[in-house]
Amino acid sequence: MSEESTPTQAGSGTVADLDLKPALEAVLMVVDEPATEDHLAKILQRPKRRIGDALRELADEYTVQGRGFELRLIAGGWRFYTRPEYAAAVEGFVLDGQQARLTQAALETLAVVAYRQPVSRSRVSAVRGVNCDGVMRTLLQRGLVEEAGAEPETGAILYVTTNYFLERMGLRGLDELPELAPFLPEAAAIEAETMEGVPSFDPDAPDSEDADDKTEL
Repeated sequence: MSEESTPTQAGSGTVADLDLKPALEAVLMVVDEPATEDHLAKILQRPKRRIGDALRELADEYTVQGRGFELRLIAGGWRFYTRPEYAAAVEGFVLDGQQARLTQAALETLAVVAYRQPVSRSRVSAVRGVNCDGVMRTLLQRGLVEEAGAEPETGAILYVTTNYFLERMGLRGLDELPELAPFLPEAAAIEAETMEGVPSFDPDAPDSEDADDKTEL
């Protein structure tokens, strides 16, 4: 291909001449994670404000047209999602007999991390009343939680949820979590009832990560 015929050659101005909305659609069809307006503005060589306006117009158009997908601002970026009312069709196609699910134990552990973060593994175990080491490994492997430094008092590793967690839950930020925190017991209060730093459960007992009760995330 000659130098003159390269459509995406840097500095050629070709990208900036593309129709903005179709260009945005094309890029968003291939993203692996929500794309920020800053990044899209850089790629498509347009002002950030113009990018934001076009994205919101597209989102409104899809809603008015009743399309099976929607464009949503999630975890600081934009991405296509299927509409909730068509979840049954998508689930049937994607799963098709496969088990892409988290156990109930993993979901409970993830909830504790989400509402108490940053939180250590021992505190999560204290809230749940069972050893959660295996479950935490699963959540780490799935990319739903990550390490976030150490607790000053004990040196224990602290865990927080990730942007991927926000993406999967359809949240823009942690402030959109349902108001459930008041119903979770304080891990510190539970630990205070036992010896300091010693969880109120048998640390050698197996966790319930292999339980049969599985719920889809």
